[in-house]
Amino acid sequence: MASRRRGQPPACLPVLVLVVCLAAAAVSGEPLPQYYDAIFSFGDSFSDTGNFVIINSGKLPNIPKFPPPYARCSNGRLVIDFLAEAFGLPLLPPSANKGTNFSQGANFAVMGATALELQYFKDNNVWSIPPFNTSMNVQLGWFQEVKQTICPSDPSACRALFGRSLFVFGEFGGNDYSFAWKADWSLEKVKTTLVPAVVASLVSGVERLLDEGARHVVVPGNLPAGCIPITLTMYPSEDRSEYDPRTGCLKKYNSVALYHNAMLRIALDRLQRRRPESRIVYADYYTPYIQFARTPHLYGYKRGALRACCGGGGPYNYNMSASCGLPGATTCDDPDAHVSWDGIHLTEAPYRFIANTWVKGPYAHPPLATVVLEDMVD
Repeated sequence: MASRRRGQPPACLPVLVLVVCLAAAAVSGEPLPQYYDAIFSFGDSFSDTGNFVIINSGKLPNIPKFPPPYARCSNGRLVIDFLAEAFGLPLLPPSANKGTNFSQGANFAVMGATALELQYFKDNNVWSIPPFNTSMNVQLGWFQEVKQTICPSDPSACRALFGRSLFVFGEFGGNDYSFAWKADWSLEKVKTTLVPAVVASLVSGVERLLDEGARHVVVPGNLPAGCIPITLTMYPSEDRSEYDPRTGCLKKYNSVALYHNAMLRIALDRLQRRRPESRIVYADYYTPYIQFARTPHLYGYKRGALRACCGGGGPYNYNMSASCGLPGATTCDDPDAHVSWDGIHLTEAPYRFIANTWVKGPYAHPPLATVVLEDMVD
């Protein structure tokens, strides 16, 4: 594949033909040309492809059993899996799977990960956080370990590889806010104290990747937490005004996600101006999920967006004492008719839809196909 980084297009292949071919692949749903040599992913359970299970194997008594593909919090593939497929790369191996060849990428995401360090929550009297040391900074440390296995004697080779790689940094932040809610933080305190700290942490993490040679970085925003069955189950209200009449979601928790996303986009725009050699893509989880909640049948979700497929009963089919994968939980016969898989995460169908919108638009800014096209012809 010719590009600015890999040499100019040959004279026999006009730039116009290159543009048309790429656009046709993006529209048709066919895999795009293998523009990237690798993908590196960071985040929490929305991207975890096995790290949590590997890290905690033998340590925790009740690790839920996950359906294939191995150790994903879904009935199938995640957004990161579909992104790998879209660019003709293999599914990312979890970084905790030592001895793996990571030359085509690695996934550092792990269930329960936070943007902030454990110590931040302890210092702020938030004790509901699990004692797992898997924060954003920890994952960046794992990245350094993997880097040493890819090119131990030639750092410049890694820098060149990272310049030809796609980095997906997040989702981060959802767990940070969840732990604050459990500690009874007020809405004002979350917005004025926690959101700025989370966003600043994310931007610093992205900049560390850019310093390593990364050029294309996708940074997902937060999902609408007020639409997720676990939130609707844990924080019910008798005041109907607290629910959005168009979706049935809790407005308070969605407002934090919206605020986080707005502040993140502003911060990423500033970073983009400081680092014009890079392309930083904001990827939107919030808007498609809200569309699923407002008009689920238009997207094929006959069972709606607020009731989990796999769970232990209740109005949203979420029960903390019988969560998906543990005794007492049952699984629906039609997962693709649901948005929510287990009351927290999504089924494969919405992940596929969201991934497509990040590649082709309109829920990535700019869409990845556009980023690739512009880089190829620049």
